[in-house]
Amino acid sequence: MSKPTSPTYKTTNWADYNAALKRRGSLTIWFDPEMNWDAEPSGKRGRSRTFSDAAIQTCLTMKVLFGMALRQTTGFVESLLRLTGLDWVVPDFSTICRRQRTLVVNIPYRGAKGPLHLLIDSTGIKVEGEGEWNARKHGGPKRRVWRKIHIGIDEQTLEIRAVEITGNNTGDAPMLPHLLGQIPHDQKIGSVTADGAYDTRRCHNAIADRGAPAVIPPRRNAQPWKPTTAGAIARNDALRASKYLGRALWRNWSGYHRRSRVETKMHCIKLLGQRLMARDFDRQVAEVQVRVAILNGYTALGIPVTKAVG
Repeated sequence: MSKPTSPTYKTTNWADYNAALKRRGSLTIWFDPEMNWDAEPSGKRGRSRTFSDAAIQTCLTMKVLFGMALRQTTGFVESLLRLTGLDWVVPDFSTICRRQRTLVVNIPYRGAKGPLHLLIDSTGIKVEGEGEWNARKHGGPKRRVWRKIHIGIDEQTLEIRAVEITGNNTGDAPMLPHLLGQIPHDQKIGSVTADGAYDTRRCHNAIADRGAPAVIPPRRNAQPWKPTTAGAIARNDALRASKYLGRALWRNWSGYHRRSRVETKMHCIKLLGQRLMARDFDRQVAEVQVRVAILNGYTALGIPVTKAVG
């Protein structure tokens, strides 16, 4: 059996997509003069916060976008406010660093029309340690610390709808229920697509509890499970289908190839930096969430629309 020819795709909205790519370089999409820069009174005893969460997130957004240190970020935001004619006070670097630990990052998303088709994957990102070349050439220090980023994206809008950050000793499968928990319960999930690492009872049961089919390839040595739960029954059906059709045909029939889009989104996350600058875990979580907010902002400006031409 010969290998099928890969189709060729053509972008049908190139003019709009080109304009969206140009707008990604505009500072106006990250800075809104109408935002609430000063914090609202908390109504509690003690001194209230001076700056709102939106102000701190704006500063951290500039920090992540341009890869600056905290002191450089304050200078950049000061000059930006001066150019716009606003007399707002900029938080100093220690305030930004302290607030980053407890910051509730606002991650915008538009939402899909109809059921949500969720694509899930994970990747590692460096925190401490030498780069790959130096480690291979000179050995590098033994202390090399990683974090794992688990995300779920909307297949239609390509926006990140769920994100979790863990240590490098946490597996992929245990985090899938947590990612599904970030999707509102009134949001209908059309399908959940993930790779073979998520072929576990807990993952299939969590997906079945949301009333969605799982597009997860069974492991090569997979055996049928006892059909005691809805997730086990659905997984056994997928196992029989993959054995009957073959793994290659099953992937095409089930639409498993759509998962490549979440791998592309992982690459976009690392384009904002191959390592995290923060050293504290809570601050690292906020830094990753700010990256997610930036990418969702990019995606909202416009994405390419393609069709197969041959």
